[in-house]
Amino acid sequence: MQEQSVRLDSWLWAARVYKTRTLATTACRAGHVRLNGERAKAAQAVRPGDEVRARISGFDRVLKVTGLSTKRGSASAAAEYFTDLTPPPPPRETIAAVPVRDRGAGRPTKRERREIDRLTGRLDTPHDRDDDL
Repeated sequence: MQEQSVRLDSWLWAARVYKTRTLATTACRAGHVRLNGERAKAAQAVRPGDEVRARISGFDRVLKVTGLSTKRGSASAAAEYFTDLTPPPPPRETIAAVPVRDRGAGRPTKRERREIDRLTGRLDTPHDRDDDL
């Protein structure tokens, strides 16, 4: 007989949203998990058709519950427990490029410093440009 509801932290663990049940419980306590738009406690009941929002590494995953389980199985079996409604991440062009220097490369040269300033948007006055030198 199929269960009618399961604990939220147990479902998050079985659906492989969180690596351990303890992490799922901690996320619920911290307010990183919402069930149908409301902050959820770890022991709250999850039923098919519910919407679960879980914040993981700064990003929200939006999942619609389609199946219930308290046992953690393979990733393919876990994919049957939910439908992923998470919107796609923004395109790479909209994310600003962050200048990266190799560790231990020493102080940047004047040219490298100007390139870094140009990338970060610190060069906004016309007299700070290379072509004036």
